[in-house]
Amino acid sequence: MLKIGSSSKRDSVALTAVALQDHILHNLQLQNLSLADPFKSKTQSKKNSYKPVKKETVRAVVDTGLKKTSRHQQKNEDPEKEYVLDPCPQPLTLAQQLGLVEPPAMPLTTEEWEHVKQRSIKQGDSVQPCAICREEFALQPQVLLSCSHVFHKACLKAFERFAGKKTCPMCRKIQYQTRVIHDGARLFKIKCATRIQAFWRGHIVRKWYKKLRKTVPPKDAKLRKKFFEEKFSEICQRLLNSYDTRIDELFSEIDSNVAESQNVFQQLDKKLGPGIDEVEWEKIQMQAFRQDIVDCPICIMPLIYPTHLQEGIPQASYPSCSSKTVLLSCSHMFHSTCVQAFEDFSLGERPICPLCRSHYQKKILN
Repeated sequence: MLKIGSSSKRDSVALTAVALQDHILHNLQLQNLSLADPFKSKTQSKKNSYKPVKKETVRAVVDTGLKKTSRHQQKNEDPEKEYVLDPCPQPLTLAQQLGLVEPPAMPLTTEEWEHVKQRSIKQGDSVQPCAICREEFALQPQVLLSCSHVFHKACLKAFERFAGKKTCPMCRKIQYQTRVIHDGARLFKIKCATRIQAFWRGHIVRKWYKKLRKTVPPKDAKLRKKFFEEKFSEICQRLLNSYDTRIDELFSEIDSNVAESQNVFQQLDKKLGPGIDEVEWEKIQMQAFRQDIVDCPICIMPLIYPTHLQEGIPQASYPSCSSKTVLLSCSHMFHSTCVQAFEDFSLGERPICPLCRSHYQKKILN
């Protein structure tokens, strides 16, 4: 019985020693080493050594484009989606299964991750630069540890490779959990938008201030004098620029206008005939008075002209007529409105007298 008990104790002590040894090697990431067989790592290194490959056995690989479609599918996903990098816990070592070493914590739930994130926000880790590289997070991937510390994903990966173990660079917590977040990128976008708005508003204000300086004179006497001097010089420059110094072109334009006017007058003379002076108009008027024309030949309404007063007949005895009397060069008299209507009705270029059918010139009798 004593032999059986002593052998069982030895077995348990050996099992405990092996379990602790395996746990220590696992923590130090030295699984390739073994105390029982120190040459085990060499054999593994030989297995992983480079072997020459014959070119005849190598075959060309045809790219079917399936990988590219999978990449496009990944790009269509939400770029700001948060996810856990190590959702599955690592398998327990023998020492952890036997209870000799405390097992690692279970994966955090969504609510626990929210609590860790709120604690990180209160600490302001996303606002401050990365603790490893001391640079802003900007749009680079960012990871949140279960201890509420935040780092660049690439920086944390390089730190783990350099340290050879999984410990937080800030609080030295072992076996932490990581989650990809985008708080730093979101804050960086807001910061960039704020800078753009600030620059744009500054540009608008400077532009408005320059325009205001050009229109509103300053209160200082020296600046006010300088302001009005600049205004006066600007007005003078505008006047000088507005002057046309091309005199030859101006004279040539005047000559062409005068020639056109003379041409128009010559055409009128051809249409209307030679002009009649006042002496001839008086002769024509005396000839019309001798004919004793009383009514308008067109509308058969009485005419009003100065002979009524010369003969001593009162003007009130004749019916009132608002139309003026027109004397033609052919010594016939009409109402001006009647002659105008007749001219509008006629189709020829030069109107003719309704009585004698001759071309005429007309004069309104006062």
